Amino acid sequence: MTAGLSASATADIALLSRVAGRDAVALGELYDRHNRLLFSLILRILRDRGESEDVLQEVFVRVWDRADSYSPALGTPSAWLVRIARNRAIDRLRARQVRANIGESYEAPPVAADPTLAANPELLARTAEHRRAIAAALDRLPAEQRTLIDAAYFEGYTQSELAERFNLPLGTVKTRIRTAMQELRKALGPLVGG
Repeated sequence: MTAGLSASATADIALLSRVAGRDAVALGELYDRHNRLLFSLILRILRDRGESEDVLQEVFVRVWDRADSYSPALGTPSAWLVRIARNRAIDRLRARQVRANIGESYEAPPVAADPTLAANPELLARTAEHRRAIAAALDRLPAEQRTLIDAAYFEGYTQSELAERFNLPLGTVKTRIRTAMQELRKALGPLVGG
């Protein structure tokens, strides 16, 4: 047993080491040991069973991808897992709030903001059609791209801040945003004559 660590923490470290070596059985064992705790934490944050199940899956995908980054200096493996789960749940909650705000802004009549629209029903209809098309194009993006687009363009995060916030390499953030923007341009090209 590693000095100063409980038998449970030592067993978790051994499992994480095996996961880092791409042992799927070890990931399953780690899941079995911690899924109840992590799910209850995520559920308390999100208050939605379906979303909580999705986030729990994301947590273990992240563990699979990042097991080699675990260090006992970060605390026990269970504390590390709780941190990942909490961060993923909070990110999902923020993304949900951004989507709700975007949805409200697309549904809100633009007349009050621009009196020109009220005087021109054709322009008003075209503006509403554009808003629906933009919302639909955003909804078609994969979740990992949509979350970054939301955070970058609606919350004002820089790409470096996104890399830190989502614990991603900067190159991955840039690629996902660039790919998302290309998809949006493709989907919205007819609106702007592209």
